[in-house]
Amino acid sequence: MWAPDIYEGSPTPVTAFLFIAPKISISANISRVSIYGSYGATLQQIFFFCSIASMILGALAAMAQTKVKRPLAHSSIGHVGYIRTGLSCGTIEGIQSLLIGIFIYASMTIDAFAIVLALQQTCVKYIADLGALAKTNPISAITFSITMFSYAGIPPLAGFCSKFYLFFAALGCGAYFLAPVGVVTSVIGRWAVGRLPRVILGDRRQGSSPCTGHVAYRISCDTDGNACYET
Repeated sequence: MWAPDIYEGSPTPVTAFLFIAPKISISANISRVSIYGSYGATLQQIFFFCSIASMILGALAAMAQTKVKRPLAHSSIGHVGYIRTGLSCGTIEGIQSLLIGIFIYASMTIDAFAIVLALQQTCVKYIADLGALAKTNPISAITFSITMFSYAGIPPLAGFCSKFYLFFAALGCGAYFLAPVGVVTSVIGRWAVGRLPRVILGDRRQGSSPCTGHVAYRISCDTDGNACYET
């Protein structure tokens, strides 16, 4: 549960590195075990359990977040479970789906955090601040929305293809319980991550940039003589 706090407090380039590099490294090392060696049924059951736990935790925890980075952090936890599905199979099809999933996940993460890094210059920190993005920067709004839809697994985007290959590999190796759990958590995560593009494309109530609202709030606090804290 510490991962979202670390991702939220770290600079955005560091957060993007933490999103991608450890997952690629761990998956590559475990894939070598799957290709050049083997593991028993007990270790496979542990992988199954960890995959299910990661997918459920990532999907449910992302539903209550209000900041931009935190749903991405919980989505990252869920994607670890999806990627570990390929490892759990212990088959060539599972490794192939794993490699496809990692490539697509890394591409989506780089795209998402490049936009988040650009949005930090416009004081965008909370999900509610994205309401004016469609007016102030429509290209970033469309790109970020498509990336989040891909994160959520909306067909025919790349994120859907990634999950399709992973779940198909799980069914092929006999993990008949793992694949339905992945589908259910993917639907839940679709609602959680989909809040960001819904705010971007659907909120027309804010006509000013997020910086204006924050500055007005700080000025009112200063004139009252109270200490100001960012909420």
